[in-house]
Amino acid sequence: MQKHIVRVYSSKEHLPREEQLAWKLARVATDEAPIDEEAAAMVINRIIDNAAVAVAALNRRPVANARTQALAHPNPEGATLFGLPSTQRFSCEWAAWANGVAVRELDFHDTFLAADYSHPADNIPPILAVAQQTGRSGADVLRGILAAYEVHISLVKSICLHKHKKDHIAHLAPAATVGIGALLGLPTEIIYQAVQQAVHVSFQTRQSRKGEISSWKAYAPAFAGKQAVEAIDRAMRGETSPSPIYEGEDSVIAWMLDGPDAVYEVWLPEPGEPRRQILESYTKEHSAEYQAQALIDLAFRMREKIDDFEKIKEIVIYTSHHTHYVIGSGSGDPQKYDPNASRETLDHSIMYIFAVALQDGTWHHERSYAPERARRPDTVRLWRKIRTVEDPEWTARYHHPDPSKKAFGGRVEITFEDGSKLVDEIDVANAHPNGARPFRRPDYIRKFDTLTEEIIDRAERDRFLGLVERLPELTPEEVLELNVVVPRDWLTHAERDRRGIF
Repeated sequence: MQKHIVRVYSSKEHLPREEQLAWKLARVATDEAPIDEEAAAMVINRIIDNAAVAVAALNRRPVANARTQALAHPNPEGATLFGLPSTQRFSCEWAAWANGVAVRELDFHDTFLAADYSHPADNIPPILAVAQQTGRSGADVLRGILAAYEVHISLVKSICLHKHKKDHIAHLAPAATVGIGALLGLPTEIIYQAVQQAVHVSFQTRQSRKGEISSWKAYAPAFAGKQAVEAIDRAMRGETSPSPIYEGEDSVIAWMLDGPDAVYEVWLPEPGEPRRQILESYTKEHSAEYQAQALIDLAFRMREKIDDFEKIKEIVIYTSHHTHYVIGSGSGDPQKYDPNASRETLDHSIMYIFAVALQDGTWHHERSYAPERARRPDTVRLWRKIRTVEDPEWTARYHHPDPSKKAFGGRVEITFEDGSKLVDEIDVANAHPNGARPFRRPDYIRKFDTLTEEIIDRAERDRFLGLVERLPELTPEEVLELNVVVPRDWLTHAERDRRGIF
């Protein structure tokens, strides 16, 4: 990997475009690096993972509404939508939108955490949609996804958005743009201009993940993907963008991030270096915010030693800064203790999640968030006895530069009414690459089967899995079939409607 120093330049200073971060990100797309076999296998895993969580979410309101918007934009040379036959095709930016919402809705696909947060598999819907509309092969798709992951993870390691209350899609938009550029084999100049536009329009505040969290949490990544498609299209027509987008005197670093004196170190692959950073990311075994994954596993373990939950006086979770302030009591959000809160809010409340996991010993993407589950009196009592505390040691481990030493868990102290305590801790989730049971291909397929078994039949399941496992060999015609089709009578909102403008 090669270190790049990124800082703000005054308008009087000349910064050659080849020295700008946006250009260096674009070069990740255009450099002809060899494909690493292990990384390629992980791309296949993540496509399976995306399909699983998307199909399970198809009839949820945000996903159905995004689909009806896409249905208003048919294109016989376009891309496919999750759930619908591949003979029905739609403009790729709207397919990226609808499929992106489906992937994100359950908060159940992959993650990478470092200086900031990310769900790198959010890059896949726009890349696949553009591939389908432009007739690209499976090998092209593979190269595009690997480039997107490389850029996304590099930015998340280097530039913190959260401390400035900016949403993490500001790193997703340029990553997806680079991935589409790699897919299409575009020149560096075009990708550079598109990256700058994508960055310029993707900075949003984190209010989308604060307080009463709305369905926009699922829409935001799809919005970034749609912007990436449009940015590439515009740049391919010869249009330019604000420059330099990162380093400019009035641009994002100077006014939205660490300010005019900021200096960032961004590490990107050397020329010819295989794109392997996808292997540092990890998926979810449980449908909840990633910082909750390990603590759910810990709750399962600790419950075996508890005879009576009513005898619990207090539960304190000692954890990292991010966990405490984003999904813990450090957020100051009263909604995180509200039995009437939205699903989106509950999956960002470690207090709720730990209470339910402790009582039930299982976690389900629907039942664990059902209104009747959240309002159960004994759960509410336990829930309100739980709080989080930031522990500097866990914060340091969260940010450790060595992936093998990163930790996303915490230490839990349960105090009972008689004064006795139960104490345990966990570093990473069981499914994490360094966990007790790291996810492998069979685990991704098992997750797919669990989420889709009551929706699709065996033939459709075998067709899709057999196809995706041959990704590097797929023809453009086969790439069009990389879509899970569900029975028409199961799918709600399968037809265009007139409730909105489209």
